[in-house]
Amino acid sequence: MSETAAVPTAPLRARAEIDLGALRANVRALRARTPGAALMAVVKSDGYGHGAVPCARAARAAGAAWLGTATPEEALALRAAGLPGRILCWLWVPGGPWRQAIEADIDVSLSGLWALREAVEAARRAGRAARVQLKADTGLGRNGCQPADWPELVAEALRAEAAGLVRITGLWSHLACADEPGHPSIAAQLDRFREMLAHAEGQGVHPEVRHIANSPAALTLPEAHFDLVRTGIALYGISPSPELGTPADFDLRPVMTLSASLALVKRAPGGHGISYGHHYVTPGETTLGLVPVGYADGIPRHASGTGPVLVDGKWRTVAGRVAMDQFVVDLGGDEPAVGSEAVLFGPGDRGEPTAEDWAQACGTIAYEIVTRIGTRVPRVYVNGEELG
Repeated sequence: MSETAAVPTAPLRARAEIDLGALRANVRALRARTPGAALMAVVKSDGYGHGAVPCARAARAAGAAWLGTATPEEALALRAAGLPGRILCWLWVPGGPWRQAIEADIDVSLSGLWALREAVEAARRAGRAARVQLKADTGLGRNGCQPADWPELVAEALRAEAAGLVRITGLWSHLACADEPGHPSIAAQLDRFREMLAHAEGQGVHPEVRHIANSPAALTLPEAHFDLVRTGIALYGISPSPELGTPADFDLRPVMTLSASLALVKRAPGGHGISYGHHYVTPGETTLGLVPVGYADGIPRHASGTGPVLVDGKWRTVAGRVAMDQFVVDLGGDEPAVGSEAVLFGPGDRGEPTAEDWAQACGTIAYEIVTRIGTRVPRVYVNGEELG
């Protein structure tokens, strides 16, 4: 679907409207908050559910210097779509498409000797140097090289660089608790990162970029900005943590609005059980609205009985269980027309719930709410062209 596709005149069962103008504005707001660093737009997991290619193009147009993905397949898909410039991908397994990534000028992240050796072998076969970034585990405990193993990884990478098989373009890490202001691990990780940087640079590594800041660190920890910040969820206008502030506090605007068309409106008597298990029973005579999306579309089943929906100007709540393809809201006697819009979440401008409201209702984080919206829900892109 075109990034500038017009909004359909006929109602869809469901739609996720993606405001690329808001995304560009978010990039500009994030750049303004990180003036000493370049910005990476992270578009992994299909752009957190928003569409990787359209969002990557919009981010580039607004000044993002880098794109970031988790998997090499995601990075290669960006290249196949014609996205130029620097792309980093960081989640590799043995036997991955190293040569394809090298030939596509993608920067690849290495967390251990096995990955370095596979990258070196692929570079030999490709007849060109691999651009690599060495990732340090400074305390998150997931991917990344442990401090005890760092000297060996750095030394072997430098030998490969001297042989013309790699170019070490970056040194980086990831924070565990940047979304928890004042958490002691933040300072500890930054100290460890500086130590590991000092060792690598002391041995002769000359990286183009050093980076550790994710969205929350980009927004609140200027001491973590270094040369590059990696913005993921903030790019899409969602605060990385309610404790840090709302999107508006950071001059961000949510990019996705999820809505559906009511498939049925009907009257029901009191005492009527609703959906599987009858976990909701109508307290009296009322009207019911059928919203034709469910957990197959990414609506959390944990939203059963709690998920908020704006219908006919009023907040309603999911009545009973969310099913695979549909759920019910109690309209309290109101009778909106069949086909009326039910807004699950959006920026909140019209009084609709936000992704954060859904996260609170489900006991999760807003990242999950937007990222899990499935491919059965069409993305409709608006404001796809830069104006002025």
